[in-house]
Amino acid sequence: MFFFRMHNPTTLNRQGWDMGTQYRSVIFVEDAEQEKVATAVRDEVQASKQFNSDVVTQVVVGGSYFPAEEYHQRYLEKNPGGYCNHKLYF
Repeated sequence: MFFFRMHNPTTLNRQGWDMGTQYRSVIFVEDAEQEKVATAVRDEVQASKQFNSDVVTQVVVGGSYFPAEEYHQRYLEKNPGGYCNHKLYF
């Protein structure tokens, strides 16, 4: 649930002023059980009406994973002021 509190899951391919598919709201899963849980939580958030628009978060089977550069690691700990879209929404 915390995932949905930390960003706006209602904007398609966008977070704040950043736009593009790399900014989409997405949960990457490894198996059917994770997909089931992620989908259920997404649907629970949608039903809760915490947001004024539809939740557009995708649930997608993950592919190859590459860690981000060091300056992206633990970003919010290094930058406590965060970024324009890092806040608790509910």
